[in-house]
Amino acid sequence: MERIASFCVDHTKLDRGMYLSRQDGDVLTWDIRMKKPNHGDYLTTGAAHTLEHLFATYARNSAFKDSVIYVGPMGCRTGFYLLTRGLTPAEALELTVESFRFMAGFEGAVPGASEVECGNYRDMDLPAAKAEAAAMLPVLEALTGDELHY
Repeated sequence: MERIASFCVDHTKLDRGMYLSRQDGDVLTWDIRMKKPNHGDYLTTGAAHTLEHLFATYARNSAFKDSVIYVGPMGCRTGFYLLTRGLTPAEALELTVESFRFMAGFEGAVPGASEVECGNYRDMDLPAAKAEAAAMLPVLEALTGDELHY
């Protein structure tokens, strides 16, 4: 079998940040790397699950909602993938920064966190999710949109 594109990225050189992972036609896959790979610090499942609900809800209700294809966690628990169509790198970064601000300050019931709406609604950790989003914000806010490549 051929090695898939994401396995061709040298994870020993990755740091926290946001990167254009791949382009498939007009769909861009963004790697939002919240944790340095293979350094022992990973998102907990509860934090990642909560961030997934908050990130997807915010992004799909934002000014960029028509350009959001998918938001989801990486299986390695070091970050998220954001798939977009029709956004410039600066707009994708703006959406991501806005989403992380929303998540860092979120209060209330997590959207979609009920038995009817989610297949594992009990595995949520809002305080941890907020802390992870707040820790990532300075990394994202320091980016300009010009350096979003591996």
